[in-house]
Amino acid sequence: MNTVFTAIFLISACMLSVAAPQKFLSALIGGVNDSAATALALFCIYAVWMGLSAVAEKCGITKRTAKLFQPLCFKIFKTNNAAACEAAAMNITCNLLGAGASTPFGVKAVKEFEKDGNFFAQKLLFIINCAGLQLIPSTTIALRASFASENPADIFLPCLICSLTTLVLSVALFLLTEKLGATIKKMPLNKNRVKAAKTARQKL
Repeated sequence: MNTVFTAIFLISACMLSVAAPQKFLSALIGGVNDSAATALALFCIYAVWMGLSAVAEKCGITKRTAKLFQPLCFKIFKTNNAAACEAAAMNITCNLLGAGASTPFGVKAVKEFEKDGNFFAQKLLFIINCAGLQLIPSTTIALRASFASENPADIFLPCLICSLTTLVLSVALFLLTEKLGATIKKMPLNKNRVKAAKTARQKL
């Protein structure tokens, strides 16, 4: 990715220096200022939500919510590992609430699944995280508010619809491919194909 971004920057800089050389320096400085402002805004947003998530965790709100998801986690991840399910439930809960403390729980859940050799659960948890389903997209709303948006929360419904659609489709496709893969593995091998493969190996 570093190579891609470097190439994009160099190509853009060359095109701007040829098309409007007088604006090159001002555009470069303006971009740096905007990047620094965005980074600072994100830092403040994450600091607030990390603090709130820590308070929620110490008060037991997050754990109580995660307990509601634990029975579901046992079923969808096809495991009896209580520690893995607890970590996965915490990860999903933090994501749904828009808190920024979901990653450590996700890493812990993946490690627990790896101990059991449960690669199905690892892949499914990764897909759920990538879908990014949130009941409240707090980070995006706060970022829009920091840039003086007139109605920073008007993205709530579109974000919910898009992320929910992404989650449903991605999980459905994953389950479909897993089922197809299992079906193919169970199919008996064609004897002619096996003989041809053996003959080819002998010739080599």
